Amino acid sequence: MRLLILGGTEFVGRAIADEALGRGWEVAVFHRGRHPAPPGVTDLIGDRTAPGGRAALARGTWDAVVDTWAGAPRAVRETARLLAGRAGHYVYVSSRSVYAAPAPAGLAEDGPLVDGAPGDGDADYARAKRGGELAAAESFADRALLVRAGLILGPGENIGRLPWWLRRIARGGPVLAPGPRGLALQYIDARDLAAWAADAVEAGRGGAYNLVSPPGHTTMGGLLAACVRATGGPAELRWSDPEAILAAGIEPWTALPIWLPPGELYDTLHRGDVAKALATGLRCRPVAETVADTWAWLEGLGGVPPQRPDRPVVGLAPDVEAAFLRG
Repeated sequence: MRLLILGGTEFVGRAIADEALGRGWEVAVFHRGRHPAPPGVTDLIGDRTAPGGRAALARGTWDAVVDTWAGAPRAVRETARLLAGRAGHYVYVSSRSVYAAPAPAGLAEDGPLVDGAPGDGDADYARAKRGGELAAAESFADRALLVRAGLILGPGENIGRLPWWLRRIARGGPVLAPGPRGLALQYIDARDLAAWAADAVEAGRGGAYNLVSPPGHTTMGGLLAACVRATGGPAELRWSDPEAILAAGIEPWTALPIWLPPGELYDTLHRGDVAKALATGLRCRPVAETVADTWAWLEGLGGVPPQRPDRPVVGLAPDVEAAFLRG
């Protein structure tokens, strides 16, 4: 297999590159040169948002293209048009954010979607991802595979959600643990996403798939307990009810990454239907493995994770946490 990854140097793109290389595929990565390319790939430098920036893609043929773009859909449209006659499939890593809010629990791939346009030059995240889907399908039709990922965790994470919990728990002391302890979580390890996507490319699949673990693959208690075990830190988890956390003005998802209290947004993020992906071979590794491997990766970086410049820094300020725990 010959694979072209648009990106391929960070997190999800890098996980897909590693998976493809591990299968013995020929891999090319097209990127802006801000991060080193994985060893063993063909390195193509360019910026598809700049005039003439796609010159490195003017020649070559591939069995599949993987695109993780989250910006203006126009960039996906122009790249897909350029590659339509020289690539077999177009895998667009989208998001479950493309579903119209509120997305009820159990929503499958045929649920209502936000508006989006393939030619948009600017849009919010949900509309941009939907526009990217339409752009891929415009040029590749049923050869476009739309991977609607949920929360993505694992080694290489450059958003900071799981890294924040690991670093906080490693620091030790009383830790605000948002409850309930048995709150079911739904997420995908980037490496499991990569393995499923590679299988889907080999099988020639197209269309939309929700790609995230089954609801309740782990719980908030299971995740934080795994963080305690992985770090070996002397942390004391102080479980607190959602009502008290919200009353204190502590923001779910941003101040307390991954966590959402029960309600509409929780149903959207942690209770999606993934029967279609499971039926096509999605396998999700245990949370303990994801957590331990992410901690090992963090330690290899000296404990300081990368941070995407286009995303806000997440996590709860120590003084706010301490004030809450004092009651």
